[in-house]
Amino acid sequence: MSLFRSDYENSADVLSFGKVMLRLPKFDDYDDWLRLRAASMAFLQPWEPKWAKDELTQSSYKRRVRHYNEDRVRGSGYAFFVFRESDNALVGGCNLSNVRRGVSQTASLGYWIGAPFQRQGLTTDAVQAVIKFCFDDLNLHRIEAACIPQNDSSSKLLEKCEFHEEGLAKEYLKINDKWQDHKLYARVAK
Repeated sequence: MSLFRSDYENSADVLSFGKVMLRLPKFDDYDDWLRLRAASMAFLQPWEPKWAKDELTQSSYKRRVRHYNEDRVRGSGYAFFVFRESDNALVGGCNLSNVRRGVSQTASLGYWIGAPFQRQGLTTDAVQAVIKFCFDDLNLHRIEAACIPQNDSSSKLLEKCEFHEEGLAKEYLKINDKWQDHKLYARVAK
């Protein structure tokens, strides 16, 4: 995996693994992001928080990117867009949130893939890149993830990436406007 340092300590501009390259979201990515998210709406909505009425607007996107950058500067979160190496197509996103230091050294992992790119191993490669970033660059000890029990694809992805199921959290997150149970997973540094 190649890793290029950015201006901020303990963060990366570009991560590469397998068939994907991950980099920070930019304002200039809006058109590609809009096309992919709009085309994938029906595919993504069952697994995500309810989309706001202005979810796909340029102003909402700019707020999102600013928020990503603020989290990155604080060291509390790291958002990446995922691109297919072969043609530089935007295929999805992968993010770390709620980065906790001190005695826990932990972060929460989230990810999404556009409908046209599912089941090609791209999300697995993106998660592997972020795992390496977490343990090698951020020096975290633990990565946590959660998924709705019915989301077999996400459960299989996490297990393939050596996450272990730790239990079930009742009404853990409000997904698609309904409080949903989630299977909790974690991976610890080796």
